[in-house]
Amino acid sequence: MSNFNVPKREEVSTGNQAIFDNLEKAVGFVPNLYATYAYSENALANYLALSNAKTSLSAKQKEVVNLAVSEVNQCTYCLSAHTAIGKMNGFSDAEILELRAGKASFDAKLDALAGFAKNVTENRGAADEAIVEKFLNAGWTKENLVDTIVLVGDKTISNYLHKTTDVPVDFPVAAPLQSVEA
Repeated sequence: MSNFNVPKREEVSTGNQAIFDNLEKAVGFVPNLYATYAYSENALANYLALSNAKTSLSAKQKEVVNLAVSEVNQCTYCLSAHTAIGKMNGFSDAEILELRAGKASFDAKLDALAGFAKNVTENRGAADEAIVEKFLNAGWTKENLVDTIVLVGDKTISNYLHKTTDVPVDFPVAAPLQSVEA
């Protein structure tokens, strides 16, 4: 595999340098995966616009989707980042493990969301009819369904970028799900 180093601020375009500066102010650092987007003149800004776009899902609900999708796609970077973000959004360690597995025994509505996100990702968009019905019957709307699919796409982009570049994980590394379930 080609070696992808994490680009430093001085190695990226002026536009990306401004984004790096904003990330430093907002997050305290530039996550390695975001920096990797900056190999492209436009990808970082485009990705952040998609990731930060208005949605019918709350920040906590978005983390449900991010964790389930990243587990299906086996992306260590995104699992690690979203484990940390999930904790910041109030999920316990045990809840995060369930969400990664596409379940939420602690909340029926989130269970339907996690199951839908997992199923649509596993089936590359062809969600099982019963899973869609469970999602809608749990109180989610068709708007939520569309926004969830957009979020699945958003997270899949980052999962694929990391799996291709394998840049270092700069969050506490999430253990593989099977090792924590054993």
